[in-house]
Amino acid sequence: TRVSGGCRLVVNAANKTQHLDYLRQHLPSNITVQLNDRALLALQGPQARQVVQCLSPEAAALTFMQTTHVMLDGIDCRVACSGYTGEDGFEWSVAADQAVALAERLLAEPEVEAAGLAARDSLRLEAGLCLYGQDIDTDTSPVEANLLWTIPAVRRADGCRAGGYPGADVIAQHIAQGVSCKRCLLQPHGRALVRTGTPVVNADGVSVGTVTSGGFGPTVNSPIAIGYLATTLSPEEPLFASVRGQSIPLIVIKKTFVPHRYQY
Repeated sequence: TRVSGGCRLVVNAANKTQHLDYLRQHLPSNITVQLNDRALLALQGPQARQVVQCLSPEAAALTFMQTTHVMLDGIDCRVACSGYTGEDGFEWSVAADQAVALAERLLAEPEVEAAGLAARDSLRLEAGLCLYGQDIDTDTSPVEANLLWTIPAVRRADGCRAGGYPGADVIAQHIAQGVSCKRCLLQPHGRALVRTGTPVVNADGVSVGTVTSGGFGPTVNSPIAIGYLATTLSPEEPLFASVRGQSIPLIVIKKTFVPHRYQY
């Protein structure tokens, strides 16, 4: 987010050190990069905007990926219309020593309940969103992960500002020549859960992919999964998850298990 005199970045926590190192190495010497001790609380769900309207009409007016600065009961907040659940919602960035006070203030609203990372994980899985360290890592390209939308057209091979970002050469090659596997959403048949690391096989028992995230989707009331499949597979080829000697049929889902409800 651009702010007066600079930018505010929220990065993946597991990668914050390498992000900082990269920025400090490549930015001009007159630009400083500072890591602030802050907390991030996510208020997500169908009633999130209604709650925020009562707390801060200015924040409630935000649309997806917009941010603003608000004061809530003396707590200095940077609010973003964003989140990682697929639902409409808001993320509240505050100084770490104000996190408890903000949490208590949000929980004072009758519509708000506390939810942990396990709930966030099932929600992001239903929304078809990747988890770093499971579905993507530093060895995964956006082409393989079906995240090519993260590379703007101007930065692609025929764009006016082509390349110049980490992994640009590999990604350009993947765009031009294709990849051997791609991330897909998988719907297991029945009620058995298909967990991370489960092999995906064809009708002959030959490995054709791997499940990277799996669990139970409470909204769809069934097991759901994300995995990588060989791009040589035909759309009609039967697929199975190999779970403890059993073959569980899998269907490749073209859309997310639950539609995104972002407000644009």
